[in-house]
Amino acid sequence: MHVTMTTSAGTVGKPNEDFVGAVPGAAVLLDGAGIPGAESICYHGVAWYTHRLGGALLGRLSRADGRALAAILASAIGETAAEHRGTCDITHPNSPQATVVVVRAHRGRLDYLLLADSFLVLDQVRGGPQVVTDEREVAARRICSAPLDGVPPGTPEYDRVRAFCSQTMRARRNQPGGYWIAKDDPHAAEEAVTGSRPLDDLDGVTLLSNGASRIVSPYGLTDWPGVLELLGAGGPADIIRRVRQAEARTAGGPDAPVPDDATVAHCTGLRHPEIGER
Repeated sequence: MHVTMTTSAGTVGKPNEDFVGAVPGAAVLLDGAGIPGAESICYHGVAWYTHRLGGALLGRLSRADGRALAAILASAIGETAAEHRGTCDITHPNSPQATVVVVRAHRGRLDYLLLADSFLVLDQVRGGPQVVTDEREVAARRICSAPLDGVPPGTPEYDRVRAFCSQTMRARRNQPGGYWIAKDDPHAAEEAVTGSRPLDDLDGVTLLSNGASRIVSPYGLTDWPGVLELLGAGGPADIIRRVRQAEARTAGGPDAPVPDDATVAHCTGLRHPEIGER
């Protein structure tokens, strides 16, 4: 298996809160949640959290012992939480947190895990790409943001309702009926989206953070089959380059998304016994 990866900070001068890495047989991508005020709650910061959690995951995956991915994630969350429980308020709703995508080739199968709203694209030998994501955070945000419909932006009423929506969204985090994300509670790993496919069914697999997936939505520069074509021609860097170009074109517009950290890991050669990184 060959892994190519690219990551890009959304804002010059600010830490990249994404993390991507690979060990023989596995790859990991995390998208840190940069919530305003997090530094006052955890002085380490979100980038520290994603790198610590990502490193803990890679260390466990490197053992190639076949443990369930959810159990590996739970253990890594617990280890990372213990590293700053004594200095930071890790139970605070705004303490550092991250989405997680993990893939592992093991005994002829590709096992995968997703927690929160990053993306996994399975390049199937037959039938086109299969896109896997955890839709619960997006669904919760849609419900919680509904009171903003029809409220004029920039008004005191809008600010008041928006604050209420944010509070409602936080109350759904890591709760039954809400959405789940890696934070301080290892039990969140039990709620991850998981699956397994025979390696012989796949030509490759791609992990994308939310910032990189903007090439499909909201920018609509291509569809998911087109993403695979772009990866084959120009690799992960081409995906991110096109996202940055779209951000530049829409900058300053009333509905322009704030530039986000963007990360892509593209894994190919899954059906070969040799597993490595380039």
